[in-house]
Amino acid sequence: MHTYIPKGVCSRQIDVELDGDTIKSVQFTGGCDGNLKAISKLVEGKDVEEIVAMMEGHTCGRRPTSCADQMARALREARAAQ
Repeated sequence: MHTYIPKGVCSRQIDVELDGDTIKSVQFTGGCDGNLKAISKLVEGKDVEEIVAMMEGHTCGRRPTSCADQMARALREARAAQ
């Protein structure tokens, strides 16, 4: 399990579990509960790079980042830590 502390968003923590390059689970602490639970379910079993390419760069309102963008960063960091 890899823990990432997001910056500039409402969620306070993202826990990522990978199996090689495959996302086993993603769990957010804080943030928009329903949306983040849905995102977590949608990315399970998917390839890290596929999800990073899809989510990276998304913004939330006037913020320069979003929970989806922060998750992409968490996924990259988790893969590099393996």
